[in-house]
Amino acid sequence: MGRTRTRIATGIMLDAGALIALDRGDRRMIALLRRALAQGRTFRVPAGVVAQAWRDGRGQVTLARFLRSHEVEVIPLDEQLARSCGELCGAANASDIIDASVVILARQKRDPIVTSDPNDLRRLDPAAQIITV
Repeated sequence: MGRTRTRIATGIMLDAGALIALDRGDRRMIALLRRALAQGRTFRVPAGVVAQAWRDGRGQVTLARFLRSHEVEVIPLDEQLARSCGELCGAANASDIIDASVVILARQKRDPIVTSDPNDLRRLDPAAQIITV
């Protein structure tokens, strides 16, 4: 008989609230990132989330450095993902396609989501694994 293997998530999906918390030097967010790195996890950020958090690259040194790191994957919004986001928003009677992209990509990758606003994401996916900062 073979052993049962449990899948350990290797990634963490970040929304705009998570990036803003990092940019502001939020201690809980920094501690979460450090723990995740110690566990060998990577970070995933939908490109639209970057747009929501990015305001002035000259003043966002920490965020810029984080986004350039090898542990971060910025995922583009392609046509297929855009259509899926629109469909999810339609089904949930929601309008934020960036939140929808976070939820859809987290489902696909089986990643927990780090957010400062869990209610909007739970509206799109009540079963989403959410870490609130």
